[in-house]
Amino acid sequence: MSFYNRRNAAVGYLTLKALQRSIEKKRRKRRSGMRVAAYVGLGLVSAGILAAALAIVLKRRHGDGEEFAGFETDSDIVGEYVTAPEPVPAT
Repeated sequence: MSFYNRRNAAVGYLTLKALQRSIEKKRRKRRSGMRVAAYVGLGLVSAGILAAALAIVLKRRHGDGEEFAGFETDSDIVGEYVTAPEPVPAT
C-alpha cells in the first residue's frame, strides 16, 4: 500500500496553499496596520499645522501682535508732536 497517491497529494497541496495564504494574510494585516498608523500620524501633523496657522491668523486679526509685527497705530508720536487723524468737520 502506497502513501503517495492522488488524494494524499491533493490534500497536501491544498494544506500547503492554505498555510501560505494564512501567512500572506498576516503579512498584509501588518502592512495595513503600519499604513493606518502612518495615516493617523500624518493627520495629526497636518491638524497641528492647521491649528498653528489658524492661531496666527486670529492673533493678527485681534491685534495682539501689533507692536511686534510693525503695524502703525492711529496716533504716532513723532518727536515732540502727537499726530492724530484729523476730525471730520460737521456740516
